[in-house]
Amino acid sequence: MPVGIEKLPGAAFLAYPEKTDFLTAEIQERFPQYGKPVFYGDLLYYPDALNPVVPYWCKSAMLSVSRATFSSIGEAASLLKQIQRNWAPYQFAQFRRAALIQEKLPYLNFKPKNFPFKIPDSPMGLYTLLDANTMLFSEKTSSVLPAGTIQLVEDHENPPSRAYLKIQEALIRFSHVFSADIPSQGQRCFDAGACPGGWTWVLRQLGCKVTAVDRAPLVPSLMNDPEVSFMTHDAFTLKPSDMGHFDWGFSDVICYPERLYGWVTSWLDSGLCDNMICTIKMQGGIDWPLVEKFASIPNSHVVHLCYNKHELTWMHCKK
Repeated sequence: MPVGIEKLPGAAFLAYPEKTDFLTAEIQERFPQYGKPVFYGDLLYYPDALNPVVPYWCKSAMLSVSRATFSSIGEAASLLKQIQRNWAPYQFAQFRRAALIQEKLPYLNFKPKNFPFKIPDSPMGLYTLLDANTMLFSEKTSSVLPAGTIQLVEDHENPPSRAYLKIQEALIRFSHVFSADIPSQGQRCFDAGACPGGWTWVLRQLGCKVTAVDRAPLVPSLMNDPEVSFMTHDAFTLKPSDMGHFDWGFSDVICYPERLYGWVTSWLDSGLCDNMICTIKMQGGIDWPLVEKFASIPNSHVVHLCYNKHELTWMHCKK
């Protein structure tokens, strides 16, 4: 059969792994005008999602959806290469055939990356096979990452907890979103709710001086680090004026989002913290208006990280 391409209305949203229910619930609550989706595994196609806002629980959105029919693997690959260079697959079926198509496309490195690394700015398309001869694709997507994914090389020996992966991913995204540097040698960092020390550990690897605050101590290696100042305290009750200026403020504290919002705004209003990255922990149902309050803070960005669970991450850059 000859290649046939049909431009489709709407958009398609790729959910994070095991987060499809979160994505559908968010769209139903925030964007009911998108209607009902067609499910292709974790890829949800909404024909009525015109000029869409990309949901938080979507890791990459197809913003210019087309459907193509083709007769061979080479034909499918040729079609994609004629449009642009970079294409990432999402597959829920036809795995072997999709792998053969990907082999004929320009090389992309899908291996886990070492922290830190720079996210490239090149456009990244997304495609999936609906059956052996039909493909859904979009050259325009919401992420320059392959299928919206960051996968990091893991250190299974040194970090105090797996939470270190969250701050590593957050810093990589921070640098890309704001075209800014990540923490560096000698900068002062405030780590709220630091125990057992996963985030402090990453900051020390970067050469930062860390004030870590929690009710419980960090792991001994960090408690004995002369560049880590530990305080046994509720970090949210400390006044910025009593703490002095910090280049960076961090929080991975389990708390109600309302309390976190009050804390970050107090620091921003004080002018004593330049950049901030905080986890917005969800307590049951998600308060979307409150999430939007975080997002509306000037020079801010809210995202669901690949290493987040039932939570979002807010970041702020001093411009």
